[in-house]
Amino acid sequence: MIEVSHLTRRYGARTAVEDLSFTVGDGQIYGLLGPNGAGKSTVMNILAGYLAPTDGTVTVCGHPLPEEAGAARACVGYLPETPPLYPEMTVEEYLRFAAALKGVRRAERPAQALAAARRAGVAEVMPRLIRGLSKGYRQRVGIAQALLGSPQLIILDEPTAGLDPAQVIEVRRLVRELGGSHTVLLSSHILSEVEAVCSHLLILSCGKLAACGPLSELTAGGRSLEELYLERTGGAGAGKEAAE
Repeated sequence: MIEVSHLTRRYGARTAVEDLSFTVGDGQIYGLLGPNGAGKSTVMNILAGYLAPTDGTVTVCGHPLPEEAGAARACVGYLPETPPLYPEMTVEEYLRFAAALKGVRRAERPAQALAAARRAGVAEVMPRLIRGLSKGYRQRVGIAQALLGSPQLIILDEPTAGLDPAQVIEVRRLVRELGGSHTVLLSSHILSEVEAVCSHLLILSCGKLAACGPLSELTAGGRSLEELYLERTGGAGAGKEAAE
């Protein structure tokens, strides 16, 4: 699903990620962890086809980046930390619009919009304007948008941000369900959330790969995820990531 080899991305004189190599198999749920400025946002944007690597090779769903960025984006559903919503649209209008941007055929857009809304738990607010929704509902509309087009890979950046406890439980359940039919890459600053839904981990520190593999193997011997995280990141906190 994802193959990354010696990936480096620089912004001028600053190196955001350096010499990253990892693979993500089909049907796995990967948790992407790292302290502020570790490179998580850069990695997600490269995998989503929105940034080109400076060096190295990246393949998503069999499509090399950036050479086949359009084809790769068609295979990816991406939820940024701040969902790209249009407040003057209704939920239904927005989801149909997003489906059109993803190349869904006109005749299939209503059904896809409704199916995505049902999976994300927003079907009951389809007629409402997005500007009138709570932050939690807006977040779930963003998740519905990521599901459009039947993507093979779903990238979620802080998917439970702003949700109440009941909604957090629902979204975590949804992510686990998605892992049965999609590959999921989930970035979160909540270690317990990653532990609850992810089978594999990618930990970044200072732009480099600090750990990668099955969660059960990385935490073998009774070591907690918190202990692993602190060990591999030099004790850095798991706060929200700074802009990269």
